[in-house]
Amino acid sequence: MATKLYNPFLDFKFDPNTCFLSGKTLSSADERIQVFPVWMMQAFQLEDQPFKMLDESMRTYKQLQLPCSAEVSKTISQLENKVQKAAEIGYEAMKDLSQLELFQWISKILYGVVFNEIQAGIKQAVLSGEEMNFSQALVQKFRNLHAMLQSLIVPMEFEHKNPFTIEVFPVDNPENTFMYRDEINTLIFSLRMGDFGLIATLQDNGTHAIYHEEALAKIKGETLHPIQFEEICARYFYSAYLFNRLPEYTYMEVPDKVFVEPMPLNDWTMKPIFDNWQVKTYGQVLENFWKPWGFTLFEIIKNPDQPMSFLTDENGGFKKDIQLPK
Repeated sequence: MATKLYNPFLDFKFDPNTCFLSGKTLSSADERIQVFPVWMMQAFQLEDQPFKMLDESMRTYKQLQLPCSAEVSKTISQLENKVQKAAEIGYEAMKDLSQLELFQWISKILYGVVFNEIQAGIKQAVLSGEEMNFSQALVQKFRNLHAMLQSLIVPMEFEHKNPFTIEVFPVDNPENTFMYRDEINTLIFSLRMGDFGLIATLQDNGTHAIYHEEALAKIKGETLHPIQFEEICARYFYSAYLFNRLPEYTYMEVPDKVFVEPMPLNDWTMKPIFDNWQVKTYGQVLENFWKPWGFTLFEIIKNPDQPMSFLTDENGGFKKDIQLPK
C-alpha cells in the first residue's frame, strides 16, 4: 500500500514547485497561499509590517507564502472562513471551534513560518557553500507537525489523547489589539485579538494543561485583563522551554484512515518531564511579556519566593480589580 502521508524532510524538499502539504508538483508559480490569513492581515494592516526571521533578516507578513495546490488551497480556505467567522463573533464562537480545527488553523501558520525559515536556511547554505546544519530533534518535531497537519487532507484519528492542547480565554482587549507570538523550537503559539486570547502547545500530549492546572482553575470563567493573559502566556512559554521530552508518535495507515498514537512520555530515566522552575529565568520571560506595562525584572522578582503576579489577590483568589491600562 502506498503511504498516504507526504514527508518533505526525507530529502528536504522545500522548493516553490511542490505543494507544501500534499507533495504534489505544481503547474504554476502562482499556486501559492499566504502563511498568515488574508482576512487577519487586512483587519490589522499587517501586510507590510515587518516580520523578523531567525537569521535576523526582515520580511513583511505578506511575503511569507507557501506553495500550495488548488485542491489543498480550497480545503484551507474553508477552514479559514470558519475561523474568520468565529473570530469576528468573538470568544464564545472561538471556544466552540473543535480542538482539531484550532490545531489545523494554528499549525498551518506555525508550519508556514517554519517552511519559510527552512527555505531561508537552504538559500543561505547555498550562498555560503556550506551544508545546512539542522538539529535532528527539530527535524523530528517539524516532521510530526507536518504529518499531523495533513489531517486537513487525509482522514486522521488521534488515539487515546490529542498531541496538542489549545486554550481559549476571554480577554478584555483594547480595540484593534493584535498580539502574535510563536516559538518554533518548542512549538508553542499565542494570539491575542478581539475579545479573546489563545495559547497552543502543539506537541506536549496535554502535559502543559496539567502543569498549569492550579492557575487555569483560578481563572476559569473569568474575563482576563491583558496583563493577566500575558502572564499566563509567560508561564506557558517558560514551561515549554522546561519541557525536556522529545515526543514520539506512531502512524498506522489503513486504507481509509491514518491512526496517530502518542508514545508514553515517561522514560527509563524516571526524570521529571519538566526541568526545575528557576524564578529569575521566569522573571526574565515575564518582563518581556509585560513590556507594555514597563515592569522590570527587579520589581518582578523582588520577592523570589513570591514573584509579582496579577492573577491572584492577597487571599489567593482571582484578582479582579486591576488598575492598569489595557
